[in-house]
Amino acid sequence: MEVRLLLLVFICLHALLWAASAQQPEEATVIVKGSTKIAETNKNYICATIDWWPPEKCNYNQCPWGQSSILNLDLDHPFLAQAIQAFDNLRIRLGGSLQDRVVYDVGTNSPCAPFTNMSNGLFGFSDGCLSMDRWDKLNALFQKTGAIITFGLNALYGRYNVRRSFWASKWNSTNAYNFVKYTISKGYPVDSWEYGNELSGHGIGARVDATLYGKDAIELKSIFQQLYKAPLSQPSLLAPGGFFDQQWYTQLLQTSGHGVVSALTHHIYNLGGGNDAHLIRKILDPKYLDRSEDTYRDMQLTLQRHGTWASAWVSESGGVFNNGGELVSNTFINSIWYLDQLGMASKYNT
Repeated sequence: MEVRLLLLVFICLHALLWAASAQQPEEATVIVKGSTKIAETNKNYICATIDWWPPEKCNYNQCPWGQSSILNLDLDHPFLAQAIQAFDNLRIRLGGSLQDRVVYDVGTNSPCAPFTNMSNGLFGFSDGCLSMDRWDKLNALFQKTGAIITFGLNALYGRYNVRRSFWASKWNSTNAYNFVKYTISKGYPVDSWEYGNELSGHGIGARVDATLYGKDAIELKSIFQQLYKAPLSQPSLLAPGGFFDQQWYTQLLQTSGHGVVSALTHHIYNLGGGNDAHLIRKILDPKYLDRSEDTYRDMQLTLQRHGTWASAWVSESGGVFNNGGELVSNTFINSIWYLDQLGMASKYNT
């Protein structure tokens, strides 16, 4: 079955390359050693992200997000539940660029307001809010469909921008504490909590020092130990959900210490921006796609040297950043990029 599947992928790719070039393809022989394995993945390997972006998120004169976010997605649409169930225990990550501006409406006195355009805000938006009513409805869907949940927590709460994209001061864990406590009280089975989004290294929009981040991870782990009474019920702590920077990731592991971070998470967007006119050419070029292999290899080496207790996860990957590429990211051609990344990640136990 595995051999047939791989051959089918090759045939589809071969045909597509022929159609794209309009030339007679060269003959090739593919040998698949179906009895030999180089890595293993678990049964919940496939993951999908539901993002925070509001309808007003636009790039290159395109505003494709519509009603697809955590806050406005139609949770009662039958196709949504059917799509999740089709994967049989699909892992769903709730997170994205604006997660570090989300306030959880529990134990606060401020109105629960949505994201709005704000020129001097992070990514051009104000802070947003997740009401507990919406959180309840989301979990009703997840429990109905058997989804496995990873939730991205706000890592900038209590911090402030000191210069350019650098954020300093101590993380205020109060809001996260109250939110996790509420989640436990309702019996919602969050499998893992991911701390922050794209704050590592040089950051995207904002960045935090790796030593501070490591200390935050220790505090968050302590919160889990306090709130989840049974040790075996404690969720995994994932971090940092950003772009891989070997020095930064190493410092995070060294500061947080043994057993605190369960998995190092990173993001892959290796095709460029949504306005790139050469996206299809890049997707059909194996040498171009192979460039991201160094990231997987370096992540694996970092864990072997500094964090043998942790695993590596790709917690977000879209190929094309800034809303994807029109007539590319939402078409069959993008599946070639996806399958390539899936195989590469699997090879490096990611």
